[in-house]
Amino acid sequence: MLGSLAPVVRHHLAALRMLLVFTVITGIAYPLVVTGVAQGLFPYQANGSMIKDNGRPVASALIGQNFDLPLRTGQTVAAPDPKWFQPRPSAAGSTGYDPTSSGASNLGPNNATLIGTIAQRRAAVAAFDGIRPSSVPADAVTASGSGLDPDISSAYAYEQVNRVAKARGLAPAAVRRLVAAHISGRQLGFLGQENVNVIRLNHDLAALQQR
Repeated sequence: MLGSLAPVVRHHLAALRMLLVFTVITGIAYPLVVTGVAQGLFPYQANGSMIKDNGRPVASALIGQNFDLPLRTGQTVAAPDPKWFQPRPSAAGSTGYDPTSSGASNLGPNNATLIGTIAQRRAAVAAFDGIRPSSVPADAVTASGSGLDPDISSAYAYEQVNRVAKARGLAPAAVRRLVAAHISGRQLGFLGQENVNVIRLNHDLAALQQR
């Protein structure tokens, strides 16, 4: 029957059959297989790496979030809460870790705006944590490439120990041990630096307070 059809029609029918075949393979079968494997072997990661409190999702370990005090009357920007470990700056600034605002500033190291912003952040962090400005780690004053990174350096985590311990009435040694337990090593043993997931750290900090 196909032999009696015009070549152009046969070509279109062949293309249609290929479209249907690959739609089934790549649009239905492949996603089902990948989803099934992910849910079966890596359910935590496949479902967003959610952190739960009493069975209720409260955060994702993949995206940072602010730990601020409630806004007071007349305030437009919330102040950081001294009871929590603070993350690095977000791409969205004071509006929080909005995934739709992901991205770097694209400002070079000699840009006057960036230099001024870093200086302001360094002074604010130093005053908040009660340390010298020269002791403020770089990640405390700069956002990550995505602007949403939940990880901070171990240096920045340790730098906040005394402030967190004082605000919560805990022994600094106990808070320091908690930080040490959350340090992740370099990827593959040599990529990047040691880091601490501040979302997981604060979640376990709350549990430590309740003990």
